[in-house]
Amino acid sequence: MKKKTLVIGASTNPGRYSNIAINRLVGYNQPTVAIGLREGEVAGVKIEKEMLPFEDIDTITMYINSKRQPEYYDYILSLNPERVIFNPGTENRELYDLLRKNNIEVEVGCTLVMLGSNQY
Repeated sequence: MKKKTLVIGASTNPGRYSNIAINRLVGYNQPTVAIGLREGEVAGVKIEKEMLPFEDIDTITMYINSKRQPEYYDYILSLNPERVIFNPGTENRELYDLLRKNNIEVEVGCTLVMLGSNQY
């Protein structure tokens, strides 16, 4: 099943997990969009610097730590995703509570493992 995914914290650095995730998402034919600190491109996916009003986002996968997340709270809610995946190092109880209050599923896990084990 196709689940349009927004990668928050995307990087053009091939050693970063967000970069690996974009490559895997594209490899699994998942529609993917991305935002990061710098513009660039990974696996044909343009990394945007601005919080664009992407449509039909099913999943947001987080690759920024909890200290940087508050500036994204309203943006994430405005996209009304089905779920947000908190990859290792991005855990944030405050955001979990906010998402749940807005009927958005919270998953604490690893996007790469989920993709590799057909749990995405």
